[in-house]
Amino acid sequence: MKKKAMLLALLTLVFVVPLIVDVSTLFAGPITTGRQIFRSDTFGDEAFWGDTLRLHEAIAGAANGGVGPGLSPNAALALGLKVNVAAVPVQTLDAIKAGTVDLNDPAVTLALLRLNAVLGVTGFFDCNGKITSIGIQCALCHSVVDDSFAPGIGRRLDLWANRDLNVGAIIALAPNLQPFVDLLGVDLATVQTVLNSWGPGRFDAELALDGKAFRPDGKTASVLIPPIFGLAGVNLHTWTGWGGVPHWNALVAVLAMHGSGSFSDARLNDPVKFPIAAAQGFANVRGVPDLVTSKLAPLHTYQMSVRAPAPPSGSFDPQAARRGKVIFNGKAKCATCHVPPLYTEPGWNMHSPAELGVDDFQANRSPDGHYRTSPLKGLFTHTKGGFFHDGRFATLPDVVNFLDAGLGLALTPQQKSDLVQFLLSL
Repeated sequence: MKKKAMLLALLTLVFVVPLIVDVSTLFAGPITTGRQIFRSDTFGDEAFWGDTLRLHEAIAGAANGGVGPGLSPNAALALGLKVNVAAVPVQTLDAIKAGTVDLNDPAVTLALLRLNAVLGVTGFFDCNGKITSIGIQCALCHSVVDDSFAPGIGRRLDLWANRDLNVGAIIALAPNLQPFVDLLGVDLATVQTVLNSWGPGRFDAELALDGKAFRPDGKTASVLIPPIFGLAGVNLHTWTGWGGVPHWNALVAVLAMHGSGSFSDARLNDPVKFPIAAAQGFANVRGVPDLVTSKLAPLHTYQMSVRAPAPPSGSFDPQAARRGKVIFNGKAKCATCHVPPLYTEPGWNMHSPAELGVDDFQANRSPDGHYRTSPLKGLFTHTKGGFFHDGRFATLPDVVNFLDAGLGLALTPQQKSDLVQFLLSL
């Protein structure tokens, strides 16, 4: 019996233990690769942002071989661009603290780009140190920093929504906006007006598909940049449920970032709903070379590996949150749609505008005309800019009051307050 036990133990060591180790490390390679793609891959989009729009020239400024005044670090930070403190030499950080670095000089911005210190942006330089092009990455809109060194400068936080980033104003700096003029069929002044109407933390991916720059009420048609962490197990991932993560990654990489790659979605052949996309053949794009398709799997794996962050200590009232949890799961009926622990519906997590009690403008810019039940984990990270897809509710109490009235919940002021604290605790 002892020999059999020893043999069994030996077989376990030889076969089972390595299997367990292999399983535990199975996705380590794709996660690391995906992280690198998320942070650093331009998918070749520098051909658009740099070579065509010449955005790098506006960043450099005339004094550094570009055009205009240039973009200083202070101006870049004001536009919501973030600096990764880990990429900046200690001596440079010390000089910034000492006030001996001129943060109003565009040359310093170029130096930060050479260090790959600006999140989501890659500068390309020639052998003489002159910037020749510029590209962007996923991290531009979906990364922030913890402000540990200074506002806008700190340790990077991947997959958070950058609600400070003024994408439209940054694009509007480009010396050549003619591609947008041609695509949208409007004049330059209109393109600039549209881009500058977005404001911080917003983007309009559908603009290049349907040409609808403004809502019927005159407000911008852009929507809030969402966080993209904590999506493992969640079905549809955009405000209006276009598709899963790989679908939207491909759409954004090819149609929004203007990378060189392949993308297919026959729904874009609809000339009524998507007149620009249909005319431009966006339903079936085959970029050469294809710098996107091979990267979708590891990029997806990385995104699925990142859990929603826990709220910082002291950011909510624990006792009130415990009471709020009871309200969330009971009287307020929140858990009917925001099912724990996903805090969205398992499966088809979509609702009609009528079910939500909101207008259908943004829903109708999507193929299926619905809104997604947004996951609530990590809600504390994206309170800036408002709530719902377009930020129509400035605060969480505003959201609770809206749902209380619309659903006839009859929550007391205390219950509403407790419910907000629970939401902040997720």
